[in-house]
Amino acid sequence: MNKNYYAIIMAGGIGSRFWPISRTSHPKQFIDILGTGKTLIQNTYDRFLKICPAENIFIVTNESYLDLVKTQLPGIADEQVLTEPVMRNTAPCVAYGCYKIESLNPDAIIVVAPSDHLILDENAFVESINKSMKTAEENNCLITLGIKPSRPDTGYGYIQYTDQRLNNDFHKVKTFTEKPTLDIAKTFIQSGDFLWNAGIFVWSAKAIVESFGKHLPDMHDIFADARTVYNGENERSYVGTAYQRCVNISIDYGIMEKAENVYVLPSEFGWSDLGTWASVYQLSEKDYVGNAVIPAEKVIMYDSSNCMVNVPGEKLVVLQGLHDYIVVESNNTLLICPRDQEQNVKQVVADVKQKFGTKYI
Repeated sequence: MNKNYYAIIMAGGIGSRFWPISRTSHPKQFIDILGTGKTLIQNTYDRFLKICPAENIFIVTNESYLDLVKTQLPGIADEQVLTEPVMRNTAPCVAYGCYKIESLNPDAIIVVAPSDHLILDENAFVESINKSMKTAEENNCLITLGIKPSRPDTGYGYIQYTDQRLNNDFHKVKTFTEKPTLDIAKTFIQSGDFLWNAGIFVWSAKAIVESFGKHLPDMHDIFADARTVYNGENERSYVGTAYQRCVNISIDYGIMEKAENVYVLPSEFGWSDLGTWASVYQLSEKDYVGNAVIPAEKVIMYDSSNCMVNVPGEKLVVLQGLHDYIVVESNNTLLICPRDQEQNVKQVVADVKQKFGTKYI
């Protein structure tokens, strides 16, 4: 296993679309949403153990989730958990992880990935990452993984690529597009040169530091100045102050959409960002009338179909005459809503917070 290979797992999100199971104090990356026996972050960590040494895997998370990370990943050392004092989107998160790794090993090749995605074909995933790491090692480039789309989904960002290639497999990126309308998504699919944006990146430490210096120079200065304190007792206090000075910006918008050396690897490894209950429903095992129930021990359904049900295992739940609904109970909260209106969950969370405070959030 290549000792220059490193992984950064981003685990700071709050997963509000999965409320009420996902709470601010215990978000979705720390939950076994699919009932597999492991949480999403545990599955993500295990995948990267196949790519780089365990000591080269770093978790970036909110400081309030430090204990959750250490409980769920008991083998990880304190210095491998990088805590953010405030949420500032993905660019500061990536900068912190990459500059810290660069200070440890200037020859590092780094993969950055979210903690809460599903990968069904892990062998294909490992192959794609290893191929990308080798290419990043040999070229001054920024690589992103694009998923070959199976439908015109409006919940994903899209990457458009050109015929210009690097190492045969890596296409030059032409454009990034945020979540499109359905009509535009259909046009993307028909054109044949668009991929879903998986939010997985691969680059050398040198290439990403150079890109921060060019495209986000203020953020570059903030984290470059910390090279003397990384991996020391003053690191956490410095970073606490540094984050207050960082703009709230994504790595996509801050660097990937601006850089000239961005390439995408078209990939297929059974990927889902598990962004909504609809995505969980799509991936879950269903009965003969389309009901997905997690767990199913004490749920009885009469004349009900195509429902997504996630309730405590000890609770007896009886549903009758319910079709195409989401039924979720957790943390003394019950949510019942039509599946085609699940996009309203974020607004529901905001309304609950306004009416009842943070007790149920």
